[in-house]
Formats: sequence, C-alpha cells, structure tokens
Amino acid sequence: MKPLATLDEILDTLQVVTLPLATRFRGVEHREAALFEGPEGWAEFSPFLEYDDAEAATWLAAAIDFAFSPQPAPHRTEIGVNATLPAVPADRVAEILARYDGCRTVKVKVAERGQTLDDDVARVAAAREAMGSAGRVRIDANMGWNVDEAERALHALAEFDIEYAEQPCATVEELAEIRRRVRDWGIPIAADESVRKAADPLAVARAEAADVLIVKAQPLGGVRRALDIVERAGLPAVVSSAIDTSVGLAQGAHLAACLPGLDHDCGLGTAALLTADVTSDPFLPRSGSIAVRRVDPDLAGAHAASAERRTWWAERIRACFSVMSA
Repeated sequence: MKPLATLDEILDTLQVVTLPLATRFRGVEHREAALFEGPEGWAEFSPFLEYDDAEAATWLAAAIDFAFSPQPAPHRTEIGVNATLPAVPADRVAEILARYDGCRTVKVKVAERGQTLDDDVARVAAAREAMGSAGRVRIDANMGWNVDEAERALHALAEFDIEYAEQPCATVEELAEIRRRVRDWGIPIAADESVRKAADPLAVARAEAADVLIVKAQPLGGVRRALDIVERAGLPAVVSSAIDTSVGLAQGAHLAACLPGLDHDCGLGTAALLTADVTSDPFLPRSGSIAVRRVDPDLAGAHAASAERRTWWAERIRACFSVMSA
C-alpha cells in the first residue's frame, strides 16, 4: 500500500478526541479517535486499542484514502440505518431504542461474556416488543458461540422472527456448519469478523458460509476496496460502523451510498451511542435514515484527548504508516 499522503501531511492537522458512550460497549466507556484533514475533507483513524500495527495499518489506509482521494460516485443520498442495542438488561431496551428516531430495524448484541442465553432471550423479546411485528430484529454474537451453542441459541430466538444472525461463530468452517443446520429455520447467517479481520475476506463466500456480508470502511481499507470485496463475493451487503465519530460515519455512509444494491438497513446510526460528538451536526438517525455527506469536526477541540493520548495516537500513526510504506 503506497500512501497517498506524506506522514507530515497527516500529522499537521491531527486532532485526537475522546467521546463518552451512553452505554458501556466493548468493555469501554469512552471512544478515542484520531482525525486529520486532506484535500477531500476530514477522515477518521480509530482502530480499537488492542489491534496491532499490521491490522491497524489497513484502517489508516482507509482514512488516508477518504481524506486525500476523490471517492466513487454514490447511487443514493440517504441511507436507512438500524438501532444498535448493547447487551443491556431487558428493562433498558426501550430507553436505548428511544435514541434512534424512526429506525425500523434493531441489531441486538447477544452472547456477551458473563451473561446467559436467558439474558439474550429476554433482551431480544423486549426488542421485538418495542419494534412491533413490522420491525426487523437482527442479532450479533461477535463470534461468541461454538456451533452447538449457536444452534441452541438460534432455536430459542427463532420465535422472534430474526432478520439474520451476525457472526454467531468464529471460523468460516463453523459458519458454514451453523448455516447448514439452521437453513430450514429461515435465519440467514451474516459474516462480519470473517470478512473484516480475515487475510482472505472472500473465503466466507467461497465456502457458502454466509447469506449476507457485513462490511466496514475502515477495517477493509476504504470505500473502493470494500466495494471490490462485495462485488467479488456476490452477496448482499450491510455497511456497519465500529462506533465511529460522525467523521468516520461519513465514510461508512459513502460506502453504503456506492453499493449498487442496498436491501438492508445499515449499522451507521451508532452516533446515538455517544453522548457527545465531534460536530454540531452529528450523524444521528432522523426518521430512520442518515444523509450522505462530509463532516466538519467543529467540536473536536471541545473533546480533545490529553496531550499524552495525542502523543500515543501520533506514534501509532507513525508505526502504521511505516507498515504501509514497507
């Protein structure tokens, strides 16, 4: 990957922010992100802190591409989005869904470490009740089950009319097996980590291990690379986020807008999980949709991370830039 910008061009406009989450997510209560500006506008670099430089370098390539290179022409100007429901107790479901104006779809996190299948069933039941019979309920296990656990869980959840089950198991082989076992139940299988964290993101399609691909702009190296993966896989795609700031969500929205077909609501309403954002006009769902647009982080200064954290992110960018340039 030959970088489209120099390291100095990236670091010259670098801003690092820390944003509070409305609900604990992935074990954290704040989301950190690095932002920088290029001739096309602002971009976000926010791989999770535990990712190594090799994996995070792909996220940096995506950010550089979005800031320094013209993007493909979009097919649509608005994207339907889903609500995202963390692994909260069932009695908090309605409170959290109220943050998502007009969303017709909810993605429910399940298989949370330290919780039980009964917790998942109660949460999904509450989500179905809140969405009504016309709403769509999808679940995301984040690789949390083995095949037998997934079969048992999906059998218990099938009564709630599940739109699809996202990454119920860890490996492509396991996804293929659980897809075979639940085929008659009408629960499609979606692949996320088996695409964005895979050395070969097309393996899941070749193995017929999924019905839907979950694609994210940053982890896949940008809009163009993600579009190429979807085209070559030949499967329907749903664009999702990694709890990005609104700057990062702008890139996700552009990816969704560039897909030739878009049959599902996308996971790009996650600004609703933040209690503060980098812009005075955040990507909050309105009537179940977000607009396709660029974002000016006019409030980034108000949420600036400490000098120590800014230095940490600058060093991380240098390390990932070195990986890209090697």
